[in-house]
Amino acid sequence: MKTARTREEHAAAVAEEGFTIVEDAIAPEMCDRLVAAIDALHAALSVSPAANIFEGTSTLRVYNLLARGRVFEEVPVHDAILPIVEAVLDRGCLVSSLSSITILPGESAQPIHADDQLIPLPKPHVPLVCNSMWALTDFTEDNGATRLVPRTHTADRSPNFGEPLETTSAVMKRGSVLVWNGSLWHGGGANQTKERRIGLAMNYCVGWMRQQENQQLGIPREIAKGFSPRLRKLVGYGLYRQLLGHVDKCSPVDLLDGTGPRRVVGEV
Repeated sequence: MKTARTREEHAAAVAEEGFTIVEDAIAPEMCDRLVAAIDALHAALSVSPAANIFEGTSTLRVYNLLARGRVFEEVPVHDAILPIVEAVLDRGCLVSSLSSITILPGESAQPIHADDQLIPLPKPHVPLVCNSMWALTDFTEDNGATRLVPRTHTADRSPNFGEPLETTSAVMKRGSVLVWNGSLWHGGGANQTKERRIGLAMNYCVGWMRQQENQQLGIPREIAKGFSPRLRKLVGYGLYRQLLGHVDKCSPVDLLDGTGPRRVVGEV
């Protein structure tokens, strides 16, 4: 019988290989609820593919999911995944973005890229981004499983567009989650089947870096008020190391609740 990896073992795999797969992380009923919510959004928002090869001309994407349904609030704080991300980054990490990615039949492979390649810092560097892909359907070689170039998170550059590379596919069963260092070279696969491949891209960044999606403006304040204390901090209603992100030396959560300022930043 195969023994599940510990949080430390998953974090060690991310440090060494650049990625890890957490098998059977998500309960089937949660997968069902997430797929139903995504399908409802596709219909309500009349979602259609983009007109560029990076987002995919046969791929449906919905962004800013924390503003679009209570079920998505369970994703960033999931106890099978968040502790691994915290071990890669630290507990002060933030939600960078949360989106759905549905690869339809006939989609071609996404260009290989690194999620941190727009950050103007020399490589390699300490982990700044830790991202995850939730498999809400089986991910196979043929239906668009994420392609990875192992150990490239230690490279001194990001990939060149169209560069020929040998990749490995993150084949995983529904309910599994791929977690990777944002410096790792990767890309979505081609879907050569008649079935869609549905995933959730749950992305995190270090607490002192700008998030990919502007969580404070993208999520209506009335919705954010209903978040759990941990999720509030993850989307930015908190301080990093008791300093970064303050408002007049107070935590932004006081503005969210309207409870009045409580000074938490000491005098320098």
